[in-house]
Amino acid sequence: MPLQMKLSAITLDCADPPALAAFYEQATGLEPHPKSNADFAGLHGENGLLIGFQRVDGHRAPTWPGQDVPQQIHFCFDVADLDEAEARLLELGAGRPKHQPHEEKWRVLTDPAGHPFCIVGR
Repeated sequence: MPLQMKLSAITLDCADPPALAAFYEQATGLEPHPKSNADFAGLHGENGLLIGFQRVDGHRAPTWPGQDVPQQIHFCFDVADLDEAEARLLELGAGRPKHQPHEEKWRVLTDPAGHPFCIVGR
């Protein structure tokens, strides 16, 4: 019988936790964790899931699509309109790598700390 585990948190390494939490708060509308601080910031996700951002001195942003610094993890977000979502995320500080493997179905963007994430058309 498999061990019964419930995913409770996903945490990303970064240089500036409050700034990265603010980006994802604006992008998703999730609520900030009340005990967020300069070293660890969090957002409350669906079903109790916490998305956390922890300070790591000397953090190096992942490279994508190259693997000099592997991405290690990335988020995928469903969106109603790819073009509209991409434009808004770019306004919030996201980056857009040149390499887009299936641009008509999803877009690869990077958050302000360099972590790749995808927006997927419904």
